[in-house]
Amino acid sequence: MSSIRLAIVGLGKIARDQHLQAIEATDGIDLVAVASRNAKLDGVHCFPDIDALLAADVEVDAVSLCTPPQGRFEQARAALLAGKHVMLEKPPGATIAEVFALDQLARQQGVSLFATWHSREAAAVEPARQMLADRTVRSLHVEWKEDVRHWHPGQDWIWEPGGLGVFDPGINALSIVTRIMPESFHLVASNLSFPANRAAPIAADLEFMTASGVKLTAAFDWRQTGPQTWDIRVETDRGSIVLTHGGSRLFVDGEAQIVEEDREYRNLYRHFVSLVTSGQSDTDFSPLVHVADAFMLGRRHEVEAFED
Repeated sequence: MSSIRLAIVGLGKIARDQHLQAIEATDGIDLVAVASRNAKLDGVHCFPDIDALLAADVEVDAVSLCTPPQGRFEQARAALLAGKHVMLEKPPGATIAEVFALDQLARQQGVSLFATWHSREAAAVEPARQMLADRTVRSLHVEWKEDVRHWHPGQDWIWEPGGLGVFDPGINALSIVTRIMPESFHLVASNLSFPANRAAPIAADLEFMTASGVKLTAAFDWRQTGPQTWDIRVETDRGSIVLTHGGSRLFVDGEAQIVEEDREYRNLYRHFVSLVTSGQSDTDFSPLVHVADAFMLGRRHEVEAFED
């Protein structure tokens, strides 16, 4: 098929930081339109919202939704009903039920739906997955700590219901763990820390267990200043495997094996082109399921009020 004509909905920080450059670097896809309430982009058709985009006489094959998860269901539904292929920024939605409804609708419409997990595209993730397939995992610990003021300045939606709070970055770690672990796991304990003036957690401590009894733990925190931490440490019967820098670096028994630059979003768009071309979808919602479980089982602890 000819190059995919793409529209971005939501021209905010993540679109400008990651999506625009990745699209430009990807063969087989061209950005032709943008829908955004508060921003425009030179050289493409610009609309105030997705309804105006879909009603316009502009040829669009696919839509990449870069908006906050709250309200994204209606946008994705409109695009799918219009026969457009849809790419969802993470998290894929605000609830479990709505993302499964989108999956079913995409199948009914015969178009591709791609629930993206950019951290799975980090350089060390697939090599770590292959190594763990031949080893016995004895324990796994995630430490994912960063400064919300740096990464999400003024973004109030992340503190509202459906915005996920600290799970907005934490789900990146869960997307990696669900990819590299050779067996499934389930949540057994969740301790969530909520600022007194917010509806979403600023920190979370989780404990999981596999069917064979392996313990997995995760510590997420949005209050870290200075160097940021995005590490996953796995102890196995044949030594340690550690992913750092969000999965872009791999250490085996303390020795560096992979140190790569960020290609995550370029990989996502290459995969999206492949999905659309082959008429397939990619809708693994397991990281969001684990986050939902954390809220369901979570013991709530109130901490100091947070001011951005």
